[in-house]
Amino acid sequence: MTETMHSDDIKQIAHDDMQHVNQLIQTQVDSDVALIKQLGFYIVNSGGKRLRPLLCVLSAKALGITNHQHHHLAAIIEFIHTATLLHDDVVDESLLRRGRETANALFGNQASVLVGDFLYSRAFQMMVELDNMKVMRILSDATNRIAQGEVLQLMNVNDPNTTEASYFDVIYSKTARLFEAATQLAAVLTHQDESIELAMQDYGKHLGTAFQLVDDILDYTADTEEMGKNVGDDLSEGKPTLPLLHAMWHSEPQTAELIANAITDGDGLAHLDTILTAMKNVGSIEYTQHKALHEAQKAIDALSVIPESPYKDALIGLAHLSVDRVA
Repeated sequence: MTETMHSDDIKQIAHDDMQHVNQLIQTQVDSDVALIKQLGFYIVNSGGKRLRPLLCVLSAKALGITNHQHHHLAAIIEFIHTATLLHDDVVDESLLRRGRETANALFGNQASVLVGDFLYSRAFQMMVELDNMKVMRILSDATNRIAQGEVLQLMNVNDPNTTEASYFDVIYSKTARLFEAATQLAAVLTHQDESIELAMQDYGKHLGTAFQLVDDILDYTADTEEMGKNVGDDLSEGKPTLPLLHAMWHSEPQTAELIANAITDGDGLAHLDTILTAMKNVGSIEYTQHKALHEAQKAIDALSVIPESPYKDALIGLAHLSVDRVA
């Protein structure tokens, strides 16, 4: 295997394609309605990694795309993702994302929800322009699954009885499903056979799962500047993520009860030191990291069926980078 590609190398190899994608995003977010234009511009320039469109671009190039449809698809995927973030921040009452104030903190909940709806509908307008029923079916199914994931997460909030299976169902729906669509659709656009399409689907699904597992670790281990949001946000919102659940399941009864009550009451920040100590004592971060590493390796293994290329190396590099954030 070639040496793992670094972040700067990945950005460089995708630079020209991502420039096209970014220009398309800027054009499509334009509106005669001033507030949509203002808030939309703020959101699309908010410093996000554009990871999902990057995955779409790299996958399409790895599979030999010969037209520019992947730019269009990448922009659609970014709009769907951004719309979910706008709605997410309203539901979670978040004030910070990517190190900046959230749109709802600046513009209010009503504007954020409505502009999120605008971005969803813009994404579907752009989908129609691709004139590919399979693309529309996959993306509409993915968007619906993301919405279901939001509801599942809402049901799990403040519920210490959340199972590991339920947790993984939420992160598949909320995060991995759109990764999966981004990479699967690259195979659809390049007319690959079913085995390649399934392999790309598996790559995206496992990468997205690994990425979210690491995000859930970072909520307890990163500083605010590194994380781009307030450390302990998941804990303060009563979200039973895997590191917290593992600590509760494996701690001695008094600590387990404290964690369960912190999930139920959403007052975990008052007990943050105790909870972090419990995680350390029972290896909750290591347990979650092991799961993330396993998912990243499954993503890499899925790529074995596609031809060698710098773009394939970049996809492998992204899988490594997704978990190296907590190395």
